[in-house]
Order: sequence, then structure tokens, then C-alpha cells
Amino acid sequence: MTSFRQAIHRLTGISLPATKTALIEQRLRRRVNHHGMSCTGTYLDEVMAGRLGQAEIDTVVDLITTNTTSFFRERAHFDHIAAEIVPEFLADRSRPARLKCWSAASSEGAEAYSLAMVLAELQRTGRRFDWAILGTDLSAPMIEKARRAVYSTEQVSPIEPSLRRRYLMISADPALRDQVRIVPELRRRVRFRQMNLMDARYPVDQDVDIIFLRNVLIYFEMQDRQDVVRRLQSHLRPGGYLIVGHSEGMSVTQSGLQRIRPTIFRKL
Repeated sequence: MTSFRQAIHRLTGISLPATKTALIEQRLRRRVNHHGMSCTGTYLDEVMAGRLGQAEIDTVVDLITTNTTSFFRERAHFDHIAAEIVPEFLADRSRPARLKCWSAASSEGAEAYSLAMVLAELQRTGRRFDWAILGTDLSAPMIEKARRAVYSTEQVSPIEPSLRRRYLMISADPALRDQVRIVPELRRRVRFRQMNLMDARYPVDQDVDIIFLRNVLIYFEMQDRQDVVRRLQSHLRPGGYLIVGHSEGMSVTQSGLQRIRPTIFRKL
């Protein structure tokens, strides 16, 4: 298991201590059985050697990574964007007319679509501006789910009723009544792309206004945290914002980032 944990760290940045061995075994057991192998060790050797193909590597990464997400998680961040960041953006005539946002660990899209609802609501109040959102994630299955933008009624329960009425579609098929889909008007403005935060370079614009990286750094070792934040910082325009999770604020120590709130940082 040691070599596997090291390989996962190189690939994803996620630190898996020896105490996670039982968790790894549990998550991978179905794949081991699927390939008719006798033990997890043999299966992992085959996966890491590439003999089961890239799709199997993607499956292992997806099983190992934590894809917990929810709509309007840490609501104070979205409130701050609506009350402070967007008005500041609109007041600065020197900036381009399009607000660029990036959900850097987007999972199945709840964070990106929550932000889309906030920005669409601001437009409904008469604020004149354009916006676009990019969501990236390591997991190919999560990216595919985000692009489909189909969620269970339980998943969308944190969304307030007025927003559910405006931005969610209910199928006419009774068999699908427990599912909803994000309206096309929002889906057109939100793009998703597979990307690894451990890569040395990111294929993303370097004048982004808002970057979300929430509840990801906690899984990284300190050096990896610093490297990822440094790379993200290079994609923020001067005055742009980096937003991290409530338990990650102390992980952001780079010079050139001013702490605005415990988990909100502004590029100087």
C-alpha cells in the first residue's frame, strides 16, 4: 500500500496516511472483484503499471478522492460576492465588462451553479455586467455530471424556493420527478474541464476575478498547499479574489495576497 499511497500523492496531491489503508481497501473492493483479482495489492500493481488502461486509473482516482459538495455551501462567501465583490467590480471602469470566475475543484458542479444563480440574480436587479464561470476538477466522472447539470431534489434542497423556481427544471416524466436540471440560461455560461491541480501549469486565463478553492487544501501536504495557491495566485488579476474553505484560511500565507476575511484573500 505504501507505493500506492505515494503514487496517489504524485497524481492528485492527496496525502493518504497508513491509517487510511482500510478505507482504501473498502473503496476499491468492487473494482478488485470486477477484474477477478485475488487481492487489492495485485489490482493496484496492475493499475499503476497502466495495464488496465487510463479509464481504470481515472476510476481509482475518483474512488480515492472526496467529492463532497453541496449548493450554497458556506453561504457567507456567496453573500460577500453579491454585497461587496460585484459592486466593487462594477465601480471600477478600468476593468473589462466580463466578470471571470473559476471553481478550481468543482466536483459535480454545485459550487459553480450556486455562483451562477447569485450572478444571474444580480443581473435581474438591473446590474449591467457580463460573467462567465469555469469549473475544473480532477475527476472525469464528476466533470461529466457537472456538464449534465442533473441533481436530485434532495441535493438542491439548500437552494431557496425562489431560486429553485427560476433556475431549476422539473421533468414532465413521472419517473424523473425526483430529479431536476439547471436551466439552459445558466448552463450556457458555465463551462467544465478536467484539470489536475498538481500540474505545473494550468490552462486557464490569467485575469480571473474570483477563484474558489474550498475544502481541498486540507487534503494536501504543506508544500503542495503552498505550490497550488502560488499557481492559482498567478491566474488572478490584480484586485482579484481567492476564496478557500473555512478550515483552510491559515494555509494561505503567500505574499501578495491580502486577507479580507478569514477565508477571503485579495491579490495586491
